[in-house]
Amino acid sequence: MFRKAILEDLQDISDIYDAIHTKEEAGNTSIGWVRKIYPTKETARASIEQKDMFVEEVDGKIVAVAKINQEQVPEYADAAWEFEVPEEQVMVLHTLVVDPRIKSHGYGRTFVSFYEKYALENGCHYLRMDTNDRNRSARKLYRELGYNEVSIVACEFNGIKGVRLVCLEKMI
Repeated sequence: MFRKAILEDLQDISDIYDAIHTKEEAGNTSIGWVRKIYPTKETARASIEQKDMFVEEVDGKIVAVAKINQEQVPEYADAAWEFEVPEEQVMVLHTLVVDPRIKSHGYGRTFVSFYEKYALENGCHYLRMDTNDRNRSARKLYRELGYNEVSIVACEFNGIKGVRLVCLEKMI
């Protein structure tokens, strides 16, 4: 089940972020996030309050979470997008995370499928997202789902220096 996140979900979302940070710090994954910088409980709270944070829930447990809106971050201006379309026709997926304690169940794929349906329901046929170039598993997943890597933008992103931001898009 997919639904908008509510404040009561905040701790569960924060716990997922913490689990990912722990794996990153132990060298068991390479996403490019930094604990206490991004993502944090505070960034999750802001997204919940903006009503653009969504969760995937299975048997009453949050298994994946992401922000979905039409906000294209400033770094997107430096990307060589294939489709030059008005902003109101673009839907963006931000910070998709799957609880690393229950990975390999296809939750990332189902979340992206939800995102695509949500975009269509809101009149958007152009999809954009980004990931850190270090996040090989996300890049592989997005390629498999038909997303095209249009640019890699060197930047400071969400407070993290030295990011090589992979910008992806797809038309549906």
